[in-house]
Amino acid sequence: GTPLPVPSPFLVMATQNPIEMDGTYPLPEAQLDRFLVKTRMGYPDPAAELRVLHGEHAGAQIADVERVSSPERIGALIAAARTVHVAPSLMQYIVSLVGHTRSMPLLRLGASPRGALGLLRASRVRAAMLGRPFVVPGDVQALAGPVLAHRVIPSATFEVSGGLASDAIDEAVAAVEAPPVDARA
Repeated sequence: GTPLPVPSPFLVMATQNPIEMDGTYPLPEAQLDRFLVKTRMGYPDPAAELRVLHGEHAGAQIADVERVSSPERIGALIAAARTVHVAPSLMQYIVSLVGHTRSMPLLRLGASPRGALGLLRASRVRAAMLGRPFVVPGDVQALAGPVLAHRVIPSATFEVSGGLASDAIDEAVAAVEAPPVDARA
């Protein structure tokens, strides 16, 4: 391959159709691991769906899309998040939480080191968005599902019983003891 320069910051947002839909194929684990966060949007509420039917969003042109930020602003937010303090005990908590997913019988594949790094970065961003200069266990716990669930693979037994990857991550969060809240330690 040939390296190509990309603008900074370089962000990609993607949609993923359910695997059950015709013409969709699951992404390999190595590709899923490249996405920082996975969120589920679900269906629009009835009022939003009615607006779609009335054509408020039908055929919207790219030129009509309102800019909500800029590359400079996003770059500044990334730089600010990097300054958020993470206590060594919280870094160990992240490593323990991610490591726990690798030994869970509910999972055939646990989260990778990239998952730990993603959880660290996302926790810093959450703390900054909430106006804190430091990460607390609640930041890690709130983001464990969105950051880790798409990086793990449930065991066949767990999946057949109706278990989801997000359920396994919730169990991991419940099983791994969080450190006390102390921004300095």
